[in-house]
Amino acid sequence: MSLSNPPLRVADRRGPRWRLAWRPRGEGLALAVAILLATVLIALPLGLLLVKGLAAGDGLSLGPVAEALGSRSVQRALLNSLDSSFFSALAATAVGTLLALVLGLTDVRAKGLFVFLLLIPMMIPPHVTAISWIQAAGPSSPLLRTLGLAPEPGTTHPLYSRWGVILLLAVQHTPLVFLVVRAALRAQPRELADAARTAGAPPSRVLRRIVLPLLAPAIVAGFGLAFVSALKNFGIPALLGIPARYTTLPVLMWQRMASFGVSILENVAVIATIMAGVAVMAVIVVALLQRYGRAALTGPPRPPLSFRLGAKRPLVEGALLIFVALVVVLPLSALLATALVRTYGLPLNAATATLDNFAEVLVRQGVTVRAFLNSSVAAGGAALALAAFAIVVAHLGTRHGAVRRLAGAVDGLGDIAYAIPGIVISIAFIVAFIAPLPVIGVSLYNTLLIITLAYGAAFLTIAIKPVATAFAQLDPALEDAARVAGAGYAMRMRRIFAPLVAPAAASAAILVFLTAYNEITVSALLWSSGNETIGTTIFNYEDGGYTTLAAAMSTVTVGATVVLMLILDRMGRHLPAGAVPWR
Repeated sequence: MSLSNPPLRVADRRGPRWRLAWRPRGEGLALAVAILLATVLIALPLGLLLVKGLAAGDGLSLGPVAEALGSRSVQRALLNSLDSSFFSALAATAVGTLLALVLGLTDVRAKGLFVFLLLIPMMIPPHVTAISWIQAAGPSSPLLRTLGLAPEPGTTHPLYSRWGVILLLAVQHTPLVFLVVRAALRAQPRELADAARTAGAPPSRVLRRIVLPLLAPAIVAGFGLAFVSALKNFGIPALLGIPARYTTLPVLMWQRMASFGVSILENVAVIATIMAGVAVMAVIVVALLQRYGRAALTGPPRPPLSFRLGAKRPLVEGALLIFVALVVVLPLSALLATALVRTYGLPLNAATATLDNFAEVLVRQGVTVRAFLNSSVAAGGAALALAAFAIVVAHLGTRHGAVRRLAGAVDGLGDIAYAIPGIVISIAFIVAFIAPLPVIGVSLYNTLLIITLAYGAAFLTIAIKPVATAFAQLDPALEDAARVAGAGYAMRMRRIFAPLVAPAAASAAILVFLTAYNEITVSALLWSSGNETIGTTIFNYEDGGYTTLAAAMSTVTVGATVVLMLILDRMGRHLPAGAVPWR
């Protein structure tokens, strides 16, 4: 006993000290997990896609890209993508800026209601927007046939054209520009405008010489957002462009993958690399334009300018009502009318009205019930996981030094993934996860989990922004006080920061859910039999000629979207400015 006890006592004394010295601090562990997840979900798939797209012989080369760009089909798709994105972004910028000026600078009534209604097209998925407009303007439209305004049977649908694609892309992305310009307008200092008005300048001159020049960076940012969003849009070009033989890059990739499967993955990876490059270049150009066009002005927060319209106010309010009726009421009424008739092409009346289409998609059809369940699970799982992840990353972003820079890198990866088209993200996930995972030997391909993980990569930045805004409102002394009191990282997060930013995290989760629930761009190439999503099922119904079922399913999802928007709007009253995009 006397020979064995001393070593044991030494080990007892040194063991705890060794563990204390080398045990990673909670903050360091959280940072390591955040970096690992961002690497596995974003950097690794995109890196492997780049390698596959540039692989030539034993090394990497731009040869495959040059060869793909020499193909007439790729050239035509690239030109169509740039053409539709540029002109639709131009139209969205003009209309969105005008709406922001009217609602931001004048005394029109019911501004909150108008803002909410104007944002509905942005929250409705693009393929549902396309379906509703197809049913609103075609010769078989139940709504137009009920009103006696339908074109002659056999008439070519006016939206199956290049201009149809551009028009609907502009409708879809006008709210994006509106939000960006309106936010800049509300943050604009008033000193210059007040001085000009005191000097007798009329509103038109104040607008032309002061307000619009100061808004230029925001208008450029809005144009850039609309351009990139149109570039990666899949639903509208697929449903309107294919009948008109107006193919864009996302549609070309989907057509090739749908026709030939993963056997053509290398070819599609090259096209995806080209598309990702174009999207990233567009983002960089817009960022540079904003940087060089920015005017540094500061001033205390004050209410925004307000010009009295006088006798013209009813006319302006009437014009706003007509605009809302055209872009919101008309297409959604056509969607509902189609969902309520027995057969597409019949007018809606007492003899043709039925609820059978809703019963079919909600109860009888196994594929639609499964799609609702799958989308709820995938979008809900991604939303909850991203909300928790956003709390960790946003908190690390408030720290100092290397921790802050590394958390910023994770946030930056999320921005890059959001700028890259969803269909490129899905191809990157196929490249990364088609082979069985090491150790466990299970492939994620053809599972619901791969769609959930792709949602996590594509929509990470949507979750981080509101939570980061909430953290920016907190007093940094809270962190110091908790540390001085001896609270570890886990206790600080559980007892202090998570409860304080919980409303913003809930807002982030609802935003992610709203975006992922109906989407089709990410899941178009990742779904499989048994793992259908709402977006792919609606698209397949419309593509297969089951128009009334597609309309019924779309109506249900639009209703769910509006309800979630109302809940988010209510929550926004108790959140910091900027946590909910439209408040």
